[in-house]
Amino acid sequence: MGQDRGKYDFYIGLGLAISSSAFIGGSFILKKKGLLRLARKGSMRAGQGGHAYLKEWLWWAGLLSMGAGEAANFAAYAFAPATLVTPLGALSVLVSSVLSSHFLSEKLNLHGKLGCVLSILGSTTMVIHAPKEEEINSLEDMAKKLVDPGFLMFATFVVIVALILIFVVGPRHGQTNILVYIAICSVIGALSVSCVKGLGIAIKEGIAGKPTVRNPLSWVLLVSLVACVSTQINYLNKALDIFNTSLVTPIYYVFFTTSVLTCSAILFKEWEHMGSDDVIGTLTGFVTIIIGIFLLHAFKDVSINLASLAVSIRKEERAAPLANGLGGHASYELLDNDTSLDMEDREVGPPFDSISRRNGTTAAL
Repeated sequence: MGQDRGKYDFYIGLGLAISSSAFIGGSFILKKKGLLRLARKGSMRAGQGGHAYLKEWLWWAGLLSMGAGEAANFAAYAFAPATLVTPLGALSVLVSSVLSSHFLSEKLNLHGKLGCVLSILGSTTMVIHAPKEEEINSLEDMAKKLVDPGFLMFATFVVIVALILIFVVGPRHGQTNILVYIAICSVIGALSVSCVKGLGIAIKEGIAGKPTVRNPLSWVLLVSLVACVSTQINYLNKALDIFNTSLVTPIYYVFFTTSVLTCSAILFKEWEHMGSDDVIGTLTGFVTIIIGIFLLHAFKDVSINLASLAVSIRKEERAAPLANGLGGHASYELLDNDTSLDMEDREVGPPFDSISRRNGTTAAL
């Protein structure tokens, strides 16, 4: 029964994670459609300090969709392993890109389409090989995991690294190096996901009738989550304000997901019950998603499609004979023709004229 319940919870968490990506990805489209409608009406745009979007129902629909997505993502951590839920967040980027190409007339180039396909394949691979059973089913189990020496060492290391990045490296290199602020968000994100996981379990126990509100661990997790999320939002906004979004998004996804997977392996020990094929499959799926997200973002402003690719291939084929030395053979053929004509017209000039012309042509070659 316990094993069947674990699989049941796994599929609930999987469904919540996918629906979360769909809601979050769709929320960007709804908000953008609302802002464009206001721009057509002549209202002051949000970038100029206007707040007319508060009267636009499409914008509010996007906000509600975002809230529903975040709630579903929060609940997913209570049912499925973090190793599965966190990487599937990349699907929101895919959903947003596909919907924008249909509803916002934003063309999805060849790189973007390949990125979408790779993201789907990577996500499918991770779902197949992800751990199906949970190691933590109650706040008591969570408390035992949190005092584990391995996790205490990891948490201490994360806090020290975050403090060094915030107070030492950030003021010096944060404005010029894209990795500084992203690293701060990522290392703290590992702890925030752990807090979300614990609060999700607390909510499940509360719904079951257990007095989780009286448990001090619930409040510790809540306060820690607020502190971590506030810090993440602060430094992520700084990174987005200074650097290009097309670079921040894929880099942040890679750093954040890697940090979460490391924390999950140490705290929840999800990887201990996975076979070597599942570990390889999970890592392969993760790398595939990374490549897909990179193709989707890094080349989104490059205008390339199958038609332009075919034209480029034809141009390369035309240039190939010259690169392979065939152009020289063509010159020699012209030389032979010139020689035959000279031999026929010997009466026009002295016999050595043709020889001098041939030698001159050969020397030029």
